[in-house]
Amino acid sequence: MSDRGSGSADALVPLAPKLNARSDVNDDPLEKAGHLILDMVRQAAGHSQADYRQAVETSRELSAQLRGAEERIRELEAKLRHQADRADRAEKWLHHISVEIEGQFFGRDKAASRS
Repeated sequence: MSDRGSGSADALVPLAPKLNARSDVNDDPLEKAGHLILDMVRQAAGHSQADYRQAVETSRELSAQLRGAEERIRELEAKLRHQADRADRAEKWLHHISVEIEGQFFGRDKAASRS
């Protein structure tokens, strides 16, 4: 005959804990560990989200500072070009004045000494 039907009901092994047995579940170290790990994951996710928000805000602030610095650089470059143009014009005027002085004062002496 077969051995399948001859065993007692006490020999059966339950596959999963009963859902009605809440006191057994709360005392189970596996359940406690699972809940602890989930709490830690949630806490890590919260910290990660806070860090992300802080990084985004810092990025926005730095971006605004960079745009301000770039605008200031453009302003300074424009001032530099303006001052360089003024310096060039001043050099041209000094050269023109120098030529005029030489022509007015030293040109007469050369013409008078030739005669």
